[in-house]
Amino acid sequence: MMKLGIIMETNDTEKVWNGLRFAVTALKQGHEVKLFLMGAGVEIESLGDAHFDVPNWLEQFHTAGGELLACGTCIKSRQMQDNTACPISNMRDCVEVVTWADKTVTF
Repeated sequence: MMKLGIIMETNDTEKVWNGLRFAVTALKQGHEVKLFLMGAGVEIESLGDAHFDVPNWLEQFHTAGGELLACGTCIKSRQMQDNTACPISNMRDCVEVVTWADKTVTF
């Protein structure tokens, strides 16, 4: 099985939804997945609509054993540090995800 690193840098609901669907599918196939949120991607906890159920897929990602990390600088620049359950990380952690992964995918 593979180690997949996913870098999510968008708050576009459909792209986030597709990225999470990809991550959950990979986890269910037995791959290890680490998801690093940066830029607008740190806003994913507040996304979702009737068609793109981001909260459901985020919960499935957690339940399936995915690891979630978020850029602390990006969270602070949006003044979200008190409104997120995401573990606060930094660029060293992002580099670690990329070097750990067999493949890296960006959404």
